[in-house]
Amino acid sequence: MFITNAYAQSATDSVAGAFGGSGFEMIILFVPLMVVWYFLLIRPQRAQAKKRDEILKNIRRGDQIVTSGIVGKVTKVIDDKELEVEIAEGVRIRVVRSAISEVRVKGEPVKADAA
Repeated sequence: MFITNAYAQSATDSVAGAFGGSGFEMIILFVPLMVVWYFLLIRPQRAQAKKRDEILKNIRRGDQIVTSGIVGKVTKVIDDKELEVEIAEGVRIRVVRSAISEVRVKGEPVKADAA
């Protein structure tokens, strides 16, 4: 009448029917997806990080920098990790290079030693 007979189906039959019985089809689907993901996400992100590291490494005296909303001029390169920055006339602070978000103006050229 209104009730029909329900027939059991094993879990392996439904998976085998849906994916063709092997994981090869899944590999065929995911490999191109991973290649696209690499070229659209991972590779540009690595290039951007490399460019940022290069910019931070090449900061010199006289460069204008921005760090968390504070704009200042580099007065002294202390070491590979720290800089001395003048944020107002006579006000100098020490800044860690990794905290710098932007280098706006390139400063004075490095003076050659008189040897």
